[in-house]
Amino acid sequence: MSTLVEKIKAIEDEMARTQKNKATSAHLGMLKAKLAKFKRELITPKSGGGGAGEGFDVAKTGDARIGFVGFPSVGKSTLLSNLAGVYSEVAAYEFTTLTTVPGVIRYKGAKIQLLDLPGIIEGAKDGKGRGRQVIAVARTCKLIFIVLDVLKPLGDKAIIENELEGFGIRLNKRPPNITFRKKEKGGINLTCVVPQSELDLNSVKQILSEYRISNADIILKEDSSCDDLIDVIEGNRVYIPCIYVLNKIDQISIEELDIIYKIPHCVPLSAHHKWNFDDLLEKMWDYLCLTRIYTKPKGQLPDFNAPVVLKEDNRTLEAFCNNLHKGILKDLKYALVWGSSVKYQPQRVGKEHVLADEDIVQIIKKH
Repeated sequence: MSTLVEKIKAIEDEMARTQKNKATSAHLGMLKAKLAKFKRELITPKSGGGGAGEGFDVAKTGDARIGFVGFPSVGKSTLLSNLAGVYSEVAAYEFTTLTTVPGVIRYKGAKIQLLDLPGIIEGAKDGKGRGRQVIAVARTCKLIFIVLDVLKPLGDKAIIENELEGFGIRLNKRPPNITFRKKEKGGINLTCVVPQSELDLNSVKQILSEYRISNADIILKEDSSCDDLIDVIEGNRVYIPCIYVLNKIDQISIEELDIIYKIPHCVPLSAHHKWNFDDLLEKMWDYLCLTRIYTKPKGQLPDFNAPVVLKEDNRTLEAFCNNLHKGILKDLKYALVWGSSVKYQPQRVGKEHVLADEDIVQIIKKH
């Protein structure tokens, strides 16, 4: 393991020494590709060994999972236990000696699992300790909270982001708009839909040669970097929204607080005093992009206490039915829908219909 870590360190050192300019961009691209390959080796478990989640297999519960990351002593555990204490319907329980789940909180009718992710920033990306398993779990989160001490946020923020980036976790980013297709012959074809400030045919070829790819079509549909191209070739990146939780605001002035509020993706709060939890939960809800659908049995009022919660990428009536019970679809004649996804109240819809937040659905079965 250490030789791999040493190789990574050597490349990082060389990159730090290399001046960034047009002449060195292809060389830097090649180094970045090498680095990405070594990092993948480091965090991918060797076959035959234990799986990525061995010893740290957290059963998914609820409608979404949020991972908390932060250095010790930033107040992460106070925040977790206070949030879970205030909004929880489940007592804190331990699932391994490694960490605890403070439980599942209920918010706007959705059940949200809160997970402490220790070890990520304790040399996990060097393969130390249980780092790999923790990372495997971090990659399954729908949202990440990075908890920072408001008195020293920037240094800690950079370290944590760097650590997560090293595992292919991209925070508050969309996948690069690049089409990449390997082929049997014909060499490297590069098409740039917009002007490029970093990538040219030479640097693209250098990066691809690291992956032993000599025939491919690449279309750059936005101004892309070497890192963007490497992310697309690696193909194992996860794109996760992130909220920076700036804790201990009881230790700063109102003027400082006003400045902090302008930072994107940030929520200042005091975990100890339970200040500003509402802001955090509102932002959490926005970033999770969940859709609540209420059921309405025939001749009864809708059940507003237990919504069916659908993910942003699948909000069809079919997904709603499957969420309720796998057998419903085969008996479905149509559904009546009230809400913003339909023109008439109610309106008959089929299984392809896309539902909106807080729609009300009544299932009509075939007789």
